[in-house]
Amino acid sequence: MRVLLSLFYLICAVAAAGPAFAQATAVSQHRDWGTYSYQSDSGKVCYVMSVPKEKAPTNLDHGDIFFFVSQKPGQNVAYEPQFIAAYDLRENSKVTVTVGDRSFSMFTRGKSAWMENAAEEPQLIAAMKSGADMKVAAVSGRGNQTSYTFSLLGLTAALGSIQSCN
Repeated sequence: MRVLLSLFYLICAVAAAGPAFAQATAVSQHRDWGTYSYQSDSGKVCYVMSVPKEKAPTNLDHGDIFFFVSQKPGQNVAYEPQFIAAYDLRENSKVTVTVGDRSFSMFTRGKSAWMENAAEEPQLIAAMKSGADMKVAAVSGRGNQTSYTFSLLGLTAALGSIQSCN
């Protein structure tokens, strides 16, 4: 039941994220990661998505928080990680993603963050595949230090399910 409820919340949040995501189709669920796809002007887009298991500080209303990994063959994009918050991130701040003893930096724009160095995307994906959980630290537009813990259970299977997105 918890997985179905999580899937429902994910679909609702994706629909609220924008017109392209609103047309997304849930493809499958792999433990804590769901897989989705939609048709864009540049071709099919496939992605995996999860929500955090823990949010801190607990006294803040974080809203819906997501971590995506996208495949966009029509745009030559393979396994692009993205963090999406329900609030604006501090302008010119960095989001730090930590898996095990590896840390990666993401730049922010609005409510989203992407890898600062795109060449490190495969390293982050490899760390995520071999890790048990992932921590994400961000600063809100109001200056609140926030952190999230995502389970990585099911990520490898989810990414495998979107490997041939076409």
